[in-house]
Amino acid sequence: MKHIPRKRFGQHFLADKRVIADIVAAVSIRPGEHVAEIGPGEGALTDLLAKQAAPLHVIEIDRDLAAALRLRFSPEQVVVHEGDALEFDYALLPSPLRLVGNLPYNISTPLLFHLLNFADRFTDMTFMLQKEVVQRMVAEPSGPEYGRLSVMLQYRYEMEMLLEVPPEAFRPPPKVDSAVVRLRPLPAEKLLACDGASLARVVTAAFTQRRKTLRNALGKLMTEEALRRIDINPGLRPENLSVSDYVAISNALIP
Repeated sequence: MKHIPRKRFGQHFLADKRVIADIVAAVSIRPGEHVAEIGPGEGALTDLLAKQAAPLHVIEIDRDLAAALRLRFSPEQVVVHEGDALEFDYALLPSPLRLVGNLPYNISTPLLFHLLNFADRFTDMTFMLQKEVVQRMVAEPSGPEYGRLSVMLQYRYEMEMLLEVPPEAFRPPPKVDSAVVRLRPLPAEKLLACDGASLARVVTAAFTQRRKTLRNALGKLMTEEALRRIDINPGLRPENLSVSDYVAISNALIP
């Protein structure tokens, strides 16, 4: 009997064998690597991943699916962590770690921000996401998709869209197109923000009022004169700034 997808968990199970094989090939697990899967669901990816990474760690919120995975795989093959990926402590898993997953689309953005807290533990992450979210992740400045997600992820990762996936590859089909993206943490020498919390505060303030000019959007954090001193035009809008511009603003706020 097949598991009935639960809307509250945003469940859309990957069913297309060709797409599954393409994702596993793109991950390309090497002997001895530590791998974890977020949201294994019915185990479509898990079957192939577990043959290449032993043990494979999986994080599953649905207790019925978690129980089914425990019956299907031995603990030597798959270690099942029953819990919410949004609250999971990834420091509990072996490092360096490669993450894989068909992420629930209803929590994808907050999950990506949660994973930022553990970025230095990851070798890379290969995720299936809503195509629109992937486009926002890799967007260039001044485009309509460019925003807070773009800046914060591009500051921390090198990202690449690997393939697009149509709705019919899932059970049940979602109402949107999907895409697979790879994220690789950037080395420490490329992380030039003096304080990550300051950078996050600046980016959040800017894009909370993205239709306003910087002099207004960032008025509570920095004066117009201070923006000019670091060669940033206060008449620009938040979407016009590069990641390095936001780093410069953040660093200028550090005493």
